[in-house]
Amino acid sequence: MSASKEDLKDPNYTPPLQEAVPLGIQHILAMFVSNFTPAIIIAGAAGFGFGSADPSNMIYMIQMAMVFSGIATLFQTIGAGPVGARLPIVQGTSFAFIPVMIPIVKGAGMAALMGGIIVGGIFHFLLGTVIGKIRNWLPPLVTGTIVLLIGLALVEVGIKYAAGGVPLIGKEGFGAMNHWGLALVVIVVTLGLKFFTKGMLSTAAVLIGLIAGCIVAWLIGDMNFGKVAGAAWFSMPNPMHFGVEFNIAAIIAMCLMGFVSAIETVGDVSGITKGGAGREATDKEVSGATMADGVGSALAGVFGALPNTSFSQNVGLISMTGVMSRHVVTIGAIFLIIAGLIPKVGAVISSMPISVLGGGVIVMFGMVAAAGVNMLSDVKWNRRNMLIFAVSVSLGLGLQLVPEALQHLPATAKVLMTSGLLPAAILVIVLNMVLPEED
Repeated sequence: MSASKEDLKDPNYTPPLQEAVPLGIQHILAMFVSNFTPAIIIAGAAGFGFGSADPSNMIYMIQMAMVFSGIATLFQTIGAGPVGARLPIVQGTSFAFIPVMIPIVKGAGMAALMGGIIVGGIFHFLLGTVIGKIRNWLPPLVTGTIVLLIGLALVEVGIKYAAGGVPLIGKEGFGAMNHWGLALVVIVVTLGLKFFTKGMLSTAAVLIGLIAGCIVAWLIGDMNFGKVAGAAWFSMPNPMHFGVEFNIAAIIAMCLMGFVSAIETVGDVSGITKGGAGREATDKEVSGATMADGVGSALAGVFGALPNTSFSQNVGLISMTGVMSRHVVTIGAIFLIIAGLIPKVGAVISSMPISVLGGGVIVMFGMVAAAGVNMLSDVKWNRRNMLIFAVSVSLGLGLQLVPEALQHLPATAKVLMTSGLLPAAILVIVLNMVLPEED
């Protein structure tokens, strides 16, 4: 017996298993690459990324990205008391935190980052109790500017990866055509699948693009699987894997970014209920979703993983399939956790050439910036709003491009300001609240 339209709009409806399992896998394919990419980038910033003598820490971070994304997703779909929206929300490692995490790792180390993630996660959880009251602080001008700056801050990483890694003076091979060729294979395959196929092929376009790039890399001798043979078949998360240190700059940065992430989650919850069920999200759903963000991030920090948030690409998938079942996403979360407990999966991912990943992240980070532009399309562009946007973007990009301009600041302030994103986010929020509206 086929499900009615009302059944499909019900989060508590469970499709037959033969339908639920493929739908759950489809959700994981849509977010899989975006989920582990931040772990690889932060591993590189910490000095144990691509090309390092010991890849075990990067493999561990890739594993934990999967495990704690799955656990955080279960908080959303199943819930625990007030925690969780009990909606089909997929959680994943957040791109938004990368521009802030890189200077923390380089300046204070991984232990300080983990301490910041734990405290930031607790702050994020507490935001859930008041998030409904501060939503009016964040119109499209604010959220669109912040998301656009996140994307623009990350584009540099994509170009460096596509060209072969970190550009060192005299580094042999950086920018060589074999690197760019692999990146272009990923981009071309991704675009082809996204626009000329349907269903799972289109949904998993970036993942299949990466696989195509890896196949070409293997054929030309640029990829080997030596790490995979030495990786174990099963491994449990390790508490305090990188240690925990409570650094004031890291704590402030992660709390402020928790606020940005909470706003993203509010938008995703609203998108799910509007697109899947044709209704507005309730205050309870918004609050529960934000709390689940915080709990998932704090727990991840304890085990050496990165903070997570709701994934917007899965919101679009729900609108496309018309299936609102939270149990479908629960099945996907279980697949994620199982994959994360198998180090060989992380070893396969870490064997991927950096230029192949570069092709994928050029597409993904560009889409983050495009999402910001899409939000800004709802803004009425009068002189006030143009000025707020202009000053915020100029400061944000300028400080990121010329961090030396802040060399005389105290160490804590320097870590907070050199990302460019945090001062720009604070500025756009404050200016929007302070400057009078134009008639």
